[in-house]
Amino acid sequence: MRLKSSIWISAYIRRCEQSHAPVMVVRRGEDAAGAIYIKVNRLDGTATILAPAPQTALSDHPESRRWMPLRDGSVMPEPDADNILTREISFDPDIWILEIEDRQGRDFLDDEKVEG
Repeated sequence: MRLKSSIWISAYIRRCEQSHAPVMVVRRGEDAAGAIYIKVNRLDGTATILAPAPQTALSDHPESRRWMPLRDGSVMPEPDADNILTREISFDPDIWILEIEDRQGRDFLDDEKVEG
């Protein structure tokens, strides 16, 4: 069984804070199963976004959470990243959006990413 979104987010926030990277909940979604998007703000006017990986990427461990970098992980202007997230909200109003501020562009997801 997959962890509730709100519980996973609490643990992820602690992981980021232990690395001294500020992270905030920009948009609160549905507690139990809301999709989670992560924006990494590089503090230079650019950002990257990680989106939930498609279910096909979870075939080995359907209870786990995995992320896929949008635009192949390319750094984009921050307004473009915000526009993408706004568009995602229009498709699914239950999503969570977390924002990490890290000049190095770290996302702290380690083994939780899949290739696009």
